[in-house]
Amino acid sequence: MNELNDIKIHRGLKEIYLDRTKSSFIDGKNGKLYYRGFNINELANNSTFEEVSYLLIHGKLPNKSQLNEITIWMANNRDIPIEVINLIDSIKHLHPMDVLRTAISTLAAFDDSLDDDSIDSNVKKGLSITTKAPTIVTAHVRLRDGKDPISPEKSLSHASNFLYMLFGVIPDELDAKLIDKDLILHAEHGLNASSFTARVVASTQSDVYSAITAGIACLKGPAHGGAAEGVMKQAQEIGDEKNTTSYVKNLLSSGGRIMGFGHRVYKTADPRALILKIDAKNLSERKGNPKWFGILQSLAVCMEPYEKKGICENVDFWTGAIYNLLDIPDDIFVSIFALARIPGWTAQIAEQFSNNILIRPLLAYVGELDKPYIKIEHRK
Repeated sequence: MNELNDIKIHRGLKEIYLDRTKSSFIDGKNGKLYYRGFNINELANNSTFEEVSYLLIHGKLPNKSQLNEITIWMANNRDIPIEVINLIDSIKHLHPMDVLRTAISTLAAFDDSLDDDSIDSNVKKGLSITTKAPTIVTAHVRLRDGKDPISPEKSLSHASNFLYMLFGVIPDELDAKLIDKDLILHAEHGLNASSFTARVVASTQSDVYSAITAGIACLKGPAHGGAAEGVMKQAQEIGDEKNTTSYVKNLLSSGGRIMGFGHRVYKTADPRALILKIDAKNLSERKGNPKWFGILQSLAVCMEPYEKKGICENVDFWTGAIYNLLDIPDDIFVSIFALARIPGWTAQIAEQFSNNILIRPLLAYVGELDKPYIKIEHRK
Protein backbone atom coordinates (compact mmCIF):
# COMPACT_ATOMS: atom_id res chain seq x y z
CA MET A 1 0.00 0.00 0.00
CA ASN A 2 2.97 2.32 0.42
CA GLU A 3 3.26 2.91 -3.31
CA LEU A 4 -0.36 4.17 -3.37
CA ASN A 5 0.59 6.93 -0.95
CA ASP A 6 2.92 8.36 -3.61
CA ILE A 7 0.20 8.58 -6.26
CA LYS A 8 -0.76 12.11 -7.28
CA ILE A 9 -4.52 12.42 -7.38
CA HIS A 10 -6.10 14.69 -10.01
CA ARG A 11 -9.58 15.14 -8.54
CA GLY A 12 -12.13 15.76 -11.24
CA LEU A 13 -9.38 14.87 -13.75
CA LYS A 14 -8.51 18.57 -13.67
CA GLU A 15 -5.72 19.53 -16.09
CA ILE A 16 -5.57 15.95 -17.44
CA TYR A 17 -5.42 15.56 -21.23
CA LEU A 18 -7.35 12.48 -22.32
CA ASP A 19 -6.67 12.59 -26.05
CA ARG A 20 -6.20 14.88 -29.05
CA THR A 21 -9.10 16.56 -30.82
CA LYS A 22 -9.89 18.72 -33.84
CA SER A 23 -13.47 19.51 -32.81
CA SER A 24 -12.93 22.60 -30.66
CA PHE A 25 -10.32 24.59 -28.79
CA ILE A 26 -10.85 26.68 -25.66
CA ASP A 27 -8.26 29.37 -25.00
CA GLY A 28 -9.18 29.85 -21.36
CA LYS A 29 -6.43 32.36 -20.63
CA ASN A 30 -7.48 34.76 -23.37
CA GLY A 31 -11.21 33.96 -23.39
CA LYS A 32 -11.48 32.56 -26.90
CA LEU A 33 -13.39 29.59 -28.33
CA TYR A 34 -12.88 27.92 -31.69
CA TYR A 35 -14.93 25.29 -33.54
CA ARG A 36 -12.73 23.37 -36.00
CA GLY A 37 -10.38 26.36 -35.98
CA PHE A 38 -13.07 29.02 -36.58
CA ASN A 39 -13.53 31.74 -33.96
CA ILE A 40 -16.91 31.49 -32.24
CA ASN A 41 -17.56 35.19 -32.82
CA GLU A 42 -17.34 34.69 -36.58
CA LEU A 43 -19.63 31.67 -36.48
CA ALA A 44 -22.20 33.22 -34.14
CA ASN A 45 -22.53 36.36 -36.24
CA ASN A 46 -22.38 34.80 -39.71
CA SER A 47 -23.47 31.15 -39.63
CA THR A 48 -26.61 29.15 -39.01
CA PHE A 49 -26.99 26.19 -36.68
CA GLU A 50 -27.33 23.93 -39.71
CA GLU A 51 -24.03 25.19 -41.06
CA VAL A 52 -22.27 24.80 -37.71
CA SER A 53 -23.68 21.28 -37.35
CA TYR A 54 -22.12 20.42 -40.70
CA LEU A 55 -18.84 22.02 -39.64
CA LEU A 56 -18.62 20.08 -36.38
CA ILE A 57 -19.67 16.73 -37.82
CA HIS A 58 -17.78 16.88 -41.13
CA GLY A 59 -14.81 19.00 -40.05
CA LYS A 60 -15.19 21.77 -42.62
CA LEU A 61 -17.58 24.53 -43.61
CA PRO A 62 -20.04 23.43 -46.31
CA ASN A 63 -20.28 25.00 -49.73
CA LYS A 64 -23.69 26.24 -50.93
CA SER A 65 -24.72 22.86 -52.29
CA GLN A 66 -23.66 21.00 -49.15
CA LEU A 67 -25.39 23.51 -46.87
CA ASN A 68 -28.57 23.26 -48.91
CA GLU A 69 -28.39 19.47 -48.74
CA ILE A 70 -27.95 19.25 -44.97
CA THR A 71 -30.60 21.94 -44.37
CA ILE A 72 -33.16 20.03 -46.44
CA TRP A 73 -32.18 16.70 -44.87
CA MET A 74 -32.57 18.07 -41.36
CA ALA A 75 -35.95 19.62 -42.21
CA ASN A 76 -37.18 16.32 -43.67
CA ASN A 77 -36.16 14.23 -40.65
CA ARG A 78 -37.78 16.07 -37.75
CA ASP A 79 -40.78 13.81 -37.24
CA ILE A 80 -40.74 11.29 -34.41
CA PRO A 81 -42.68 7.98 -34.33
CA ILE A 82 -46.18 8.04 -32.84
CA GLU A 83 -44.96 5.45 -30.34
CA VAL A 84 -42.46 7.97 -29.00
CA ILE A 85 -45.15 10.65 -28.76
CA ASN A 86 -47.33 8.21 -26.79
CA LEU A 87 -44.38 7.48 -24.52
CA ILE A 88 -43.85 11.19 -23.91
CA ASP A 89 -47.52 11.54 -23.05
CA SER A 90 -47.26 8.71 -20.52
CA ILE A 91 -44.32 10.35 -18.69
CA LYS A 92 -45.23 13.99 -19.20
CA HIS A 93 -45.16 14.58 -15.42
CA LEU A 94 -41.36 14.16 -15.41
CA HIS A 95 -38.71 16.86 -15.78
CA PRO A 96 -38.12 17.75 -19.46
CA MET A 97 -34.57 16.39 -19.32
CA ASP A 98 -35.85 13.04 -18.06
CA VAL A 99 -38.33 12.96 -20.91
CA LEU A 100 -35.70 13.94 -23.49
CA ARG A 101 -33.28 11.30 -22.21
CA THR A 102 -35.92 8.57 -22.28
CA ALA A 103 -37.31 9.51 -25.69
CA ILE A 104 -33.92 9.68 -27.40
CA SER A 105 -33.00 6.31 -25.96
CA THR A 106 -36.27 4.96 -27.36
CA LEU A 107 -35.54 6.35 -30.84
CA ALA A 108 -32.90 3.64 -31.19
CA ALA A 109 -35.69 1.06 -31.45
CA PHE A 110 -36.87 2.69 -34.69
CA ASP A 111 -33.49 2.92 -36.40
CA ASP A 112 -32.96 0.10 -38.89
CA SER A 113 -29.25 0.96 -39.07
CA LEU A 114 -28.67 0.67 -35.32
CA ASP A 115 -26.07 -2.09 -35.74
CA ASP A 116 -24.25 -0.31 -38.57
CA ASP A 117 -21.22 1.26 -36.89
CA SER A 118 -19.65 2.78 -39.99
CA ILE A 119 -18.56 6.41 -39.81
CA ASP A 120 -21.28 7.54 -42.23
CA SER A 121 -23.97 5.69 -40.33
CA ASN A 122 -22.89 7.07 -36.95
CA VAL A 123 -22.75 10.62 -38.28
CA LYS A 124 -26.22 10.18 -39.77
CA LYS A 125 -27.53 8.88 -36.43
CA GLY A 126 -26.15 11.91 -34.61
CA LEU A 127 -27.63 14.30 -37.14
CA SER A 128 -30.99 12.48 -36.99
CA ILE A 129 -31.06 12.86 -33.21
CA THR A 130 -30.18 16.55 -33.64
CA THR A 131 -33.20 17.09 -35.89
CA LYS A 132 -35.64 15.10 -33.74
CA ALA A 133 -34.69 16.40 -30.30
CA PRO A 134 -36.59 19.73 -30.66
CA THR A 135 -39.70 17.77 -31.65
CA ILE A 136 -39.39 15.73 -28.45
CA VAL A 137 -38.95 18.77 -26.20
CA THR A 138 -41.80 20.78 -27.70
CA ALA A 139 -44.18 17.79 -27.83
CA HIS A 140 -43.60 17.25 -24.12
CA VAL A 141 -44.27 20.90 -23.23
CA ARG A 142 -47.52 20.95 -25.18
CA LEU A 143 -48.74 17.55 -23.96
CA ARG A 144 -48.20 18.44 -20.32
CA ASP A 145 -50.10 21.70 -20.94
CA GLY A 146 -53.04 19.72 -22.32
CA LYS A 147 -52.37 20.68 -25.94
CA ASP A 148 -51.67 18.62 -29.04
CA PRO A 149 -48.09 18.52 -30.31
CA ILE A 150 -47.42 20.60 -33.41
CA SER A 151 -45.90 18.83 -36.38
CA PRO A 152 -42.60 20.19 -37.70
CA GLU A 153 -42.71 22.76 -40.50
CA LYS A 154 -40.23 21.84 -43.22
CA SER A 155 -40.07 25.34 -44.67
CA LEU A 156 -38.62 26.77 -41.44
CA SER A 157 -35.04 26.75 -40.19
CA HIS A 158 -34.03 24.51 -37.30
CA ALA A 159 -34.28 27.34 -34.76
CA SER A 160 -37.44 28.86 -36.21
CA ASN A 161 -39.14 25.48 -36.33
CA PHE A 162 -38.35 24.90 -32.65
CA LEU A 163 -40.15 28.11 -31.66
CA TYR A 164 -43.01 27.28 -34.04
CA MET A 165 -43.52 23.82 -32.51
CA LEU A 166 -43.33 25.33 -29.02
CA PHE A 167 -45.80 28.20 -29.45
CA GLY A 168 -47.83 27.31 -32.54
CA VAL A 169 -47.11 30.50 -34.50
CA ILE A 170 -44.44 31.41 -37.02
CA PRO A 171 -41.84 33.20 -34.85
CA ASP A 172 -40.50 36.68 -35.28
CA GLU A 173 -37.42 36.55 -37.49
CA LEU A 174 -35.26 38.29 -34.89
CA ASP A 175 -36.39 35.89 -32.16
CA ALA A 176 -35.57 32.90 -34.35
CA LYS A 177 -32.14 34.32 -35.20
CA LEU A 178 -31.45 34.79 -31.49
CA ILE A 179 -32.25 31.14 -30.76
CA ASP A 180 -30.15 30.14 -33.76
CA LYS A 181 -27.18 32.06 -32.35
CA ASP A 182 -27.74 30.57 -28.90
CA LEU A 183 -27.69 27.06 -30.35
CA ILE A 184 -24.44 27.83 -32.17
CA LEU A 185 -22.81 29.11 -28.97
CA HIS A 186 -23.74 25.94 -27.08
CA ALA A 187 -22.94 23.44 -29.83
CA GLU A 188 -19.48 22.31 -28.68
CA HIS A 189 -17.14 23.04 -25.79
CA GLY A 190 -14.24 20.67 -25.40
CA LEU A 191 -14.13 17.81 -22.93
CA ASN A 192 -16.83 19.06 -20.57
CA ALA A 193 -18.58 16.61 -18.27
CA SER A 194 -21.29 15.54 -20.73
CA SER A 195 -18.90 15.21 -23.68
CA PHE A 196 -16.57 13.16 -21.51
CA THR A 197 -19.51 10.96 -20.51
CA ALA A 198 -20.50 10.45 -24.15
CA ARG A 199 -16.92 9.55 -25.05
CA VAL A 200 -16.67 7.06 -22.17
CA VAL A 201 -19.78 5.29 -23.45
CA ALA A 202 -18.48 5.39 -27.04
CA SER A 203 -15.16 3.92 -25.86
CA THR A 204 -16.99 0.75 -24.84
CA GLN A 205 -18.08 0.43 -28.50
CA SER A 206 -21.69 1.09 -27.59
CA ASP A 207 -23.96 2.89 -30.07
CA VAL A 208 -24.52 6.59 -30.75
CA TYR A 209 -27.95 6.62 -29.10
CA SER A 210 -26.48 5.24 -25.88
CA ALA A 211 -23.63 7.75 -25.89
CA ILE A 212 -25.91 10.75 -26.48
CA THR A 213 -28.42 9.49 -23.93
CA ALA A 214 -25.60 9.33 -21.39
CA GLY A 215 -24.51 12.85 -22.35
CA ILE A 216 -28.02 14.14 -21.69
CA ALA A 217 -28.14 12.38 -18.32
CA CYS A 218 -24.89 14.10 -17.37
CA LEU A 219 -25.97 17.51 -18.68
CA LYS A 220 -29.06 17.43 -16.45
CA GLY A 221 -26.94 18.07 -13.36
CA PRO A 222 -27.09 21.67 -12.07
CA ALA A 223 -23.29 21.77 -11.81
CA HIS A 224 -23.16 21.40 -15.60
CA GLY A 225 -26.24 22.26 -17.63
CA GLY A 226 -28.75 23.62 -15.14
CA ALA A 227 -27.10 26.96 -14.41
CA ALA A 228 -29.24 29.06 -16.78
CA GLU A 229 -32.39 28.02 -14.94
CA GLY A 230 -30.63 28.78 -11.66
CA VAL A 231 -29.67 32.27 -12.82
CA MET A 232 -33.28 33.19 -13.49
CA LYS A 233 -34.41 31.75 -10.15
CA GLN A 234 -31.91 34.02 -8.44
CA ALA A 235 -33.06 37.00 -10.50
CA GLN A 236 -36.64 36.29 -9.49
CA GLU A 237 -35.59 36.04 -5.84
CA ILE A 238 -33.83 39.42 -6.08
CA GLY A 239 -36.94 40.95 -7.62
CA ASP A 240 -35.56 44.46 -7.99
CA GLU A 241 -32.15 46.00 -8.72
CA LYS A 242 -32.07 47.75 -5.34
CA ASN A 243 -32.07 44.35 -3.60
CA THR A 244 -29.08 42.94 -5.46
CA THR A 245 -26.25 44.08 -3.18
CA SER A 246 -27.82 42.69 0.00
CA TYR A 247 -28.85 39.49 -1.79
CA VAL A 248 -25.31 38.79 -2.97
CA LYS A 249 -23.80 39.63 0.43
CA ASN A 250 -26.23 37.39 2.30
CA LEU A 251 -25.93 34.48 -0.12
CA LEU A 252 -22.12 34.48 -0.22
CA SER A 253 -21.77 34.93 3.55
CA SER A 254 -23.96 31.87 4.10
CA GLY A 255 -21.81 29.74 1.80
CA GLY A 256 -24.12 30.00 -1.20
CA ARG A 257 -23.13 30.37 -4.84
CA ILE A 258 -24.09 33.00 -7.38
CA MET A 259 -25.19 31.07 -10.45
CA GLY A 260 -23.79 31.96 -13.86
CA PHE A 261 -20.30 32.92 -12.70
CA GLY A 262 -17.04 31.04 -12.99
CA HIS A 263 -15.89 28.29 -15.30
CA ARG A 264 -13.47 25.40 -14.96
CA VAL A 265 -11.57 26.41 -18.12
CA TYR A 266 -11.98 30.17 -18.62
CA LYS A 267 -9.75 32.42 -16.49
CA THR A 268 -11.36 35.51 -17.96
CA ALA A 269 -14.77 36.33 -19.45
CA ASP A 270 -16.52 33.56 -21.34
CA PRO A 271 -16.60 34.80 -24.97
CA ARG A 272 -20.09 33.35 -25.40
CA ALA A 273 -21.34 35.45 -22.49
CA LEU A 274 -19.98 38.64 -24.07
CA ILE A 275 -21.96 37.90 -27.24
CA LEU A 276 -25.19 37.05 -25.43
CA LYS A 277 -25.00 40.05 -23.10
CA ILE A 278 -25.43 42.38 -26.07
CA ASP A 279 -28.28 40.24 -27.41
CA ALA A 280 -30.00 40.15 -24.01
CA LYS A 281 -29.84 43.94 -23.75
CA ASN A 282 -31.20 44.43 -27.27
CA LEU A 283 -33.95 41.88 -26.71
CA SER A 284 -35.04 43.46 -23.43
CA GLU A 285 -35.35 46.83 -25.18
CA ARG A 286 -37.17 45.31 -28.14
CA LYS A 287 -39.64 43.52 -25.86
CA GLY A 288 -40.09 46.59 -23.65
CA ASN A 289 -39.11 44.59 -20.58
CA PRO A 290 -35.79 45.84 -19.15
CA LYS A 291 -36.38 44.41 -15.67
CA TRP A 292 -34.45 41.14 -15.94
CA PHE A 293 -31.54 42.62 -17.83
CA GLY A 294 -31.31 45.36 -15.21
CA ILE A 295 -31.25 42.87 -12.34
CA LEU A 296 -28.64 40.69 -14.03
CA GLN A 297 -26.52 43.71 -14.92
CA SER A 298 -26.59 44.84 -11.27
CA LEU A 299 -25.66 41.30 -10.25
CA ALA A 300 -22.71 41.37 -12.65
CA VAL A 301 -21.55 44.67 -11.13
CA CYS A 302 -21.70 43.18 -7.62
CA MET A 303 -19.53 40.29 -8.77
CA GLU A 304 -16.86 42.47 -10.43
CA PRO A 305 -14.48 42.20 -7.43
CA TYR A 306 -14.24 38.46 -8.08
CA GLU A 307 -13.07 38.86 -11.68
CA LYS A 308 -9.44 39.04 -10.54
CA LYS A 309 -9.91 35.51 -9.23
CA GLY A 310 -11.15 34.37 -12.63
CA ILE A 311 -14.79 34.28 -11.53
CA CYS A 312 -16.51 35.96 -14.46
CA GLU A 313 -19.86 35.72 -16.22
CA ASN A 314 -20.28 32.48 -18.14
CA VAL A 315 -22.60 31.63 -21.03
CA ASP A 316 -25.44 30.60 -18.73
CA PHE A 317 -25.67 34.02 -17.10
CA TRP A 318 -27.35 35.78 -20.02
CA THR A 319 -28.96 32.72 -21.59
CA GLY A 320 -31.67 32.54 -18.94
CA ALA A 321 -32.69 36.16 -19.46
CA ILE A 322 -33.01 35.65 -23.22
CA TYR A 323 -35.15 32.54 -22.81
CA ASN A 324 -37.32 34.27 -20.23
CA LEU A 325 -37.90 37.27 -22.49
CA LEU A 326 -38.97 34.86 -25.24
CA ASP A 327 -41.52 33.30 -22.83
CA ILE A 328 -39.76 29.94 -22.88
CA PRO A 329 -40.60 27.82 -19.78
CA ASP A 330 -37.83 27.85 -17.19
CA ASP A 331 -37.60 24.10 -16.89
CA ILE A 332 -36.65 23.56 -20.55
CA PHE A 333 -33.65 25.93 -20.42
CA VAL A 334 -31.28 23.00 -19.93
CA SER A 335 -33.14 21.02 -22.59
CA ILE A 336 -32.31 23.73 -25.14
CA PHE A 337 -28.68 23.40 -24.06
CA ALA A 338 -28.96 19.69 -24.89
CA LEU A 339 -30.54 20.37 -28.29
CA ALA A 340 -27.58 22.57 -29.15
CA ARG A 341 -24.88 20.23 -27.87
CA ILE A 342 -25.87 17.10 -29.84
CA PRO A 343 -23.72 17.98 -32.91
CA GLY A 344 -20.74 18.51 -30.61
CA TRP A 345 -21.33 15.18 -28.90
CA THR A 346 -21.65 13.55 -32.32
CA ALA A 347 -18.32 15.01 -33.42
CA GLN A 348 -16.59 13.77 -30.30
CA ILE A 349 -18.23 10.34 -30.43
CA ALA A 350 -17.02 10.01 -34.03
CA GLU A 351 -13.52 11.00 -32.94
CA GLN A 352 -13.59 8.41 -30.19
CA PHE A 353 -14.73 5.69 -32.60
CA SER A 354 -12.05 6.64 -35.15
CA ASN A 355 -9.15 5.94 -32.79
CA ASN A 356 -10.79 4.09 -29.95
CA ILE A 357 -9.37 3.00 -26.63
CA LEU A 358 -11.44 2.03 -23.62
CA ILE A 359 -11.50 4.96 -21.19
CA ARG A 360 -10.70 3.37 -17.87
CA PRO A 361 -9.06 5.63 -15.23
CA LEU A 362 -7.87 4.31 -11.88
CA LEU A 363 -8.84 4.95 -8.28
CA ALA A 364 -6.26 4.96 -5.49
CA TYR A 365 -7.59 2.63 -2.81
CA VAL A 366 -7.19 4.04 0.72
CA GLY A 367 -9.23 1.53 2.73
CA GLU A 368 -8.16 -1.41 4.84
CA LEU A 369 -7.06 -4.77 3.43
CA ASP A 370 -7.37 -8.36 4.62
CA LYS A 371 -10.15 -7.57 7.07
CA PRO A 372 -11.44 -10.70 8.81
CA TYR A 373 -14.77 -12.00 7.49
CA ILE A 374 -17.33 -12.47 10.29
CA LYS A 375 -20.31 -14.73 9.68
CA ILE A 376 -23.60 -12.91 9.88
CA GLU A 377 -24.77 -14.64 13.04
CA HIS A 378 -21.74 -13.24 14.88
CA ARG A 379 -21.94 -9.66 13.65
CA LYS A 380 -23.07 -6.95 16.04
